[in-house]
Amino acid sequence: MRILGINALFHDPAAALVVDGRTVAAAEEERFSRRKHGKRPVPFSAWELPEKAAAWCLEQAGLRPEDLDAVAYSFDPSLARPAASMGLHDPWDHLRLGYAREAPGFLRTALPGLDPDAVRFVPHHMAHAASTALAAPGAGTSSVLVLDGRGEATSHLAARRVGDRLEPLHGQELPHSLGLVYEELTEHLGFLRSSDEYKVMALASYGTPRMLGELRRYVYATGDGGFHATGVPWAELCPALRPGEAWSRCHADLAASAQACLEETLLDLVRWLHGRTHDRTLTLAGGVALNCVANSRIAREGPFGRVWVQPAAGDAGTALGGALHLAARGGDRPEPMAGADLGRRWSDAEVEAWLKTAAVPYERPADVAETVAEALAQDAIVAWFQGRSEYGPRALGHRSLLAHPGRSGNLERLNDVKGREQFRPVAPMVLAERAAEIFDGPLPSPYMLFVHEVAPGWRDRIPAVVHVDGTARIQTVDPAAEPLVARLLSAFERRTGLPVVVNTSLNTSGRPMVDDPRDALECFGSAPVDLLAIGPFVIRRGAFFAGGRPDTAAHGAM
Repeated sequence: MRILGINALFHDPAAALVVDGRTVAAAEEERFSRRKHGKRPVPFSAWELPEKAAAWCLEQAGLRPEDLDAVAYSFDPSLARPAASMGLHDPWDHLRLGYAREAPGFLRTALPGLDPDAVRFVPHHMAHAASTALAAPGAGTSSVLVLDGRGEATSHLAARRVGDRLEPLHGQELPHSLGLVYEELTEHLGFLRSSDEYKVMALASYGTPRMLGELRRYVYATGDGGFHATGVPWAELCPALRPGEAWSRCHADLAASAQACLEETLLDLVRWLHGRTHDRTLTLAGGVALNCVANSRIAREGPFGRVWVQPAAGDAGTALGGALHLAARGGDRPEPMAGADLGRRWSDAEVEAWLKTAAVPYERPADVAETVAEALAQDAIVAWFQGRSEYGPRALGHRSLLAHPGRSGNLERLNDVKGREQFRPVAPMVLAERAAEIFDGPLPSPYMLFVHEVAPGWRDRIPAVVHVDGTARIQTVDPAAEPLVARLLSAFERRTGLPVVVNTSLNTSGRPMVDDPRDALECFGSAPVDLLAIGPFVIRRGAFFAGGRPDTAAHGAM
């Protein structure tokens, strides 16, 4: 079967294509439109579809809209209830639901030739569940937990994968929502709701959970697989911050208390689920599953032997999950994800054509990995643009900013380059075979979805990637899966003795990760980055602004 998955209703619109159970392509609309998260999660934007991402997915497989057997839309309006009846203050939610009901017609307009009868509504949390349970390598019979802000009428799903079927076990009805509580806190701390929740997680490391006892009155597991999570009087605990206003110890302590309360509640839910299934493997999805600190505590203290998190755990991942769900129901066997590199790529010839059109001086070294390793060893900041772009919010060695981890000042330097808050950490990449001697936590960790304790003997050696609490959100690199990145890491270690490189996303604050060569050149030209490695080519900052002739530079490097 040829199935296109669509996520559109709330935020992070995305498209994914599954053919005969295999994921062919998946991409978020923000990478094409250059609007962070694609759109704001308000009812007035619910009609917007991931038109460019969907068209690209079809193009990748040489398909037309009329060739599709089904389109999975990751929200089922028949399961929704009026917002007021669910205890939600969202007076325009009826507009959102109206747009959802009309999605087949909207999709026919966006994808000319599509039969609107091919559109199938997939329950939102079932799409989340399928995105992780059916995509996890080696999962088999396993447990699945989904937690986010909201779906149709719930904010949570506990389920089990048996064969290629998903069996629901429990769903928590709204208004109780761990995701919405965390969103409220994000807004209370002056950050952008439904966007900056990861900043709250980072800020929590600077505080102590002295308000945990008070928060437990409002957020707690109920012992039946569900939870209570609503009505937190944030202003009584700490004054609200306006956007851009400096945070105080009180705000850091509030973030730490909320983080600890979330972790406790998740552990209770995980223990309940294991008590029902007794499975070895737990798979996680939903926006809450992007909280890597909580994921690590689940892996460390929970009853499951293995925890796997969907790399596109947020709503973007429901495009893939919806398609996998319909594929399994239609008799196809879903294939596990081989990696998160499911987006656009360009051939060497195409990249070179972009560089010539841009009239920038470039070189083609014998080995781009060796050239970049040498630049990093000399403390350059490198923009790294290689292969297919990542699906999900993490830069995983395809659209990355790289730096030397042994220079403590590189944390501040990178945050300045990206134009973001100085309390934000950056992450390390490390060869999978070397990870255990440096980092203590779930291994392997290829998607940056867990935090690890940094071994005491290494903290002074790689200070740029050590967070204030002594942890790091690592990415382990398997040479079989990522040979170019692995070669870069090995070349850097030969020069420095460090098997670790700083890796953060290739973008600046408020902008999506770069996706095509034009994005990479614009980012390189506007941010103080020393070297751009794009495909087999490199561009040096001095030459870029000196206005050298691109044809001469390229010829001299051959």
